[in-house]
Amino acid sequence: MKLVRDKIPEIMKEKGKHPTIHVAEDGEYWQMLKEKLKEEAEEFWGNENVEELADILEVIHAICEFNGTEMQKIEEMRKKKTQKRGSFKKRIILDETK
Repeated sequence: MKLVRDKIPEIMKEKGKHPTIHVAEDGEYWQMLKEKLKEEAEEFWGNENVEELADILEVIHAICEFNGTEMQKIEEMRKKKTQKRGSFKKRIILDETK
């Protein structure tokens, strides 16, 4: 059982398959969104295909919509964190803290 994009059941039917589906309630949807984010991140980790980044971003959009958070707000948070703590452009690796 996993969360799929809205058109996937139709696409499966066109290919002669018979998917069994249900519409998730809020609690299940929230859990499945988190699982989907993990799944997509693991897929990117495994093959480094930039298309997986689009899938990750789609899940992030769905999470924001579910939580009532605008993507613009997320981008503002990202920029504030960058100003305060920096980004990853300098490729700094923390080897140890004493």
